[in-house]
Amino acid sequence: MLYDGELKSNKMRYFLHLAFKGTNYFGWQRQKAALGVQEVIEEKLSLLLRQATKIHPCGRTDAGVHASQFYVHFESEPITRPDFIYRMNQLLPEDIVIYELLPVVPKANAQLDAISRTYRYYFHTQKNPFLEERSAWYHLGELDVDKMKTAIDILPSYEDFRSMCLQPDAHNSTLCTIMNAHLEMNVAQNEFSFEITASRFLRGMIRLLVARIMDIGIGKISIDEFKNCLETGERVRFHTSAYPQGLFLAQIEYREDIFLP
Repeated sequence: MLYDGELKSNKMRYFLHLAFKGTNYFGWQRQKAALGVQEVIEEKLSLLLRQATKIHPCGRTDAGVHASQFYVHFESEPITRPDFIYRMNQLLPEDIVIYELLPVVPKANAQLDAISRTYRYYFHTQKNPFLEERSAWYHLGELDVDKMKTAIDILPSYEDFRSMCLQPDAHNSTLCTIMNAHLEMNVAQNEFSFEITASRFLRGMIRLLVARIMDIGIGKISIDEFKNCLETGERVRFHTSAYPQGLFLAQIEYREDIFLP
């Protein structure tokens, strides 16, 4: 299946493996009135390649959200210069980094060929100015961690996450396969990390899930109410999202056969 049309005979398709801190950006996507990560990378890539170059992302992130692993694909004449990654990183600001330039088969698509994605959400319950850009501070009081873990453990048992989507009617389907979900914590430092891997994610899904899990931890909703949301697709009456700065797109997996030697 060909996603973006046939390549011209003198063109190659590449994946860029990169990462970015989203604090200073209004999300991934290029916008007219605000700066997105896409605009910055396209500008520097076009400058280095000396031709207008459009990049196609593995997904989109909201304002303030980070990516410790992210991929885009683009087309170019063969890139042979050994200093390509070095030059790109010299051109880019400090909050965006390029790790690899990967030649791929002509039909490879950074978004559609992803097998799974992993997100991590970091939050802390004791004010710490050194964490504020990569973890969200919540003044929650004492948390019932066991109940939070119970809620997380049941996630792979469900497939329809309509109740955990900001715009469910904008999706053809709200079905997702959750492969793994767990909570890690450093109780002494009041720091937590929620990790989830799935075949796909819906818009706003992670931040809505995290907010509901925190609600369970403080006793705002019960495990049964959480299950009811997942089973019926009905939202809780306070349909709030977790803060963006704690969210990272952390890992994306692809089939090996799309990469060239």
